[in-house]
Amino acid sequence: MKVNNLCKNICETCILKDINLELEQGTVTAFIGPNGAGKSTLLSTMCRLLSIDSGHVLIKGKEITKWRTDELAKEIAILKQQNTYQVKMTVRELLSFGRFPYSKGRLTTEDYEVIDKVLGYLDLESYGDRYLDTLSGGQLQRAALAMILVQDTDYILLDEPLNNLDMKQSIVVMQTIRSRTFLICLLVSIPRLTACSVPILRTSKVLRLFHKEIKIGTTNKMARIRTSVFTF
Repeated sequence: MKVNNLCKNICETCILKDINLELEQGTVTAFIGPNGAGKSTLLSTMCRLLSIDSGHVLIKGKEITKWRTDELAKEIAILKQQNTYQVKMTVRELLSFGRFPYSKGRLTTEDYEVIDKVLGYLDLESYGDRYLDTLSGGQLQRAALAMILVQDTDYILLDEPLNNLDMKQSIVVMQTIRSRTFLICLLVSIPRLTACSVPILRTSKVLRLFHKEIKIGTTNKMARIRTSVFTF
């Protein structure tokens, strides 16, 4: 995936300016920056949830605007920072939405097998028939992440995915995502990178969004972290 000279304005305010980056398959990239830096906006433009004002987003060499929606849903998935569900449904029913690009609403045996496998990955087997409104914040976050995983895409964008998770569950979640497939490209958005989050994320690259521009760090810098905030 490539982003070339991407710019985005919201309410006549420049949020992103000339963003350039390349994400390789098989890597985990941590994307950090203060609140309001534009992290969520960039993730949304990279998966076509938001239009861009200028520039290009390419997936497998193809402009993102040229992809059919059903085909794009097989290539890239995003977990938004805030997820609300107005319809009363179970965890298993929520996961079934992640298989829609493949099943078109008619679940097959393969779809059920994928759902069961992901429930097991995230230690949610016993919650499959629980309604979402009966879950704790951490359980609901894992269920939302599970829906993204059953979508089975090469690119996954996660906006603060470790919200509401304790240290143990954070480690389980990141290990699960990393081990799912060697083809996956994972972009993780977090407000700041702390000493305790480094071993959880095990990132290949760190991107810091500040003043509408990107700076790049490496795992070598991460190894020298001693303070609570990762700086460049």
